[in-house]
Amino acid sequence: MPSAAGASTALLAAWQPPVDGHGKPFSLDGLKASAKPFSEGGKADGKVAVEALAVELDTLQDLFYADRRRKLLVVLQGTDTSGKDGTLRGVFGRMSPLGVHTVGWKAPTEPELAHDFLWRLHSQMPAAGEVMIFNRSHYEDVLVPVVNGWITPEQTRQRFAHINDFERMLAETGTVILKFMLHISFEEQGKRLQERVDDPTKHWKFSMGDLDARKQWPQYQKAYEALLGATSTPWAPWTVVPSDSKTHRNLMIATIVRDTLKALGLRYPPSDPALKGLKIE
Repeated sequence: MPSAAGASTALLAAWQPPVDGHGKPFSLDGLKASAKPFSEGGKADGKVAVEALAVELDTLQDLFYADRRRKLLVVLQGTDTSGKDGTLRGVFGRMSPLGVHTVGWKAPTEPELAHDFLWRLHSQMPAAGEVMIFNRSHYEDVLVPVVNGWITPEQTRQRFAHINDFERMLAETGTVILKFMLHISFEEQGKRLQERVDDPTKHWKFSMGDLDARKQWPQYQKAYEALLGATSTPWAPWTVVPSDSKTHRNLMIATIVRDTLKALGLRYPPSDPALKGLKIE
């Protein structure tokens, strides 16, 4: 798969699990959620940069749609309040709905549970020229069941292998895969949950179940470390995005998506010769 180009490449090393890690868990302990590796100025400068990137991404997406040689799958995975919705608005909000689609994955339904855990994904994959963005993803199936003890370690390893094989098939048939783990601190999550409680317009975002998951914070961090190490591959690498700063989160993701699209060598299809000299009356 094409790698991100430009200045972002050198900055990514510390934030991407090794793709040849042989399944070894990728520690999050040394990665500060408050870090801002892609920021060069203050918050105001960052917002201006994100806006400029959003405009550029809109133009690149038009070219991507016209080119039709590739597909793009963007996975946004993170704990509650990590900023998946905010990323959709801030990074991808300017893109034309013509070729950009979003799926918000929730707990599987009974019909979905009657099949293998990846069954429900295939019909939601991007078509040629399309961008598909996952708000949560199939990685919930190696997080929630693991933390709650619903599957065994052996079943977890099997699911990691199934995910890697599935993503390899997507990559080999033209899908570029970018996976972002939105990394926030325990303290920042507490602040954001409190904001949802204090603001009546955000009550719909809050669930008492969020508090249960918060009590399992160490277990979820461990599960994330395991999946990052087991499923970061050459064809579908993970990037950990420090996300205590919403502006920096958007800046980092927008830069990586922009650089990835530019590295694809996109081009418009050949013009119809009949258009040469055509005058519209």
